[in-house]
Amino acid sequence: MAILEILEVPHPGLRAVAKPVAAVDDSIRAIVSDMFDTMYDARGIGLAATQVAIEQRIVVIDLQEPESDEKDAKPVRVPHVFINPEIVSVSDEIASYTEGCLSIPEQYAEVERPARCTIKWLDGDGKAHGQEFDGLMATAIQHEIDHLNGVLFIDHISRLKRDMVLKKLAKARKAA
Repeated sequence: MAILEILEVPHPGLRAVAKPVAAVDDSIRAIVSDMFDTMYDARGIGLAATQVAIEQRIVVIDLQEPESDEKDAKPVRVPHVFINPEIVSVSDEIASYTEGCLSIPEQYAEVERPARCTIKWLDGDGKAHGQEFDGLMATAIQHEIDHLNGVLFIDHISRLKRDMVLKKLAKARKAA
């Protein structure tokens, strides 16, 4: 178990475009394991390898949704690994979601993205998959694939809102 350092804006590594994973082997599985440990430790629901200074196309996601609608329902871990994920298609329908990011801590903004997307990827054993996602999973996978392409969620909002988010982050860092 290793907790990796999560890069934060304005680190230039967050703008790196990740390279495809050539082969899913034990070294890739070790990276995936460390990424899950890091994501859970940071209380996130998704993490792209570029956020931990690994320029490979690897994403981990676990929405950790509660098992019921009851007030004190415990979240259930359902980890997903996406190696070399690609967006195959997206819906014309748009969904709006308040997004945050471990690389832009404690800052949130409303982002519009396609409501559904079809993704193809390899799992931790190198097996190919393809599936359509909707809801929070569609938002999360699009957000993380953006990271692999050097794009942050604040790139999807207006310049004014982006400047406000970055000023709030700077103020929070100064106070800490």
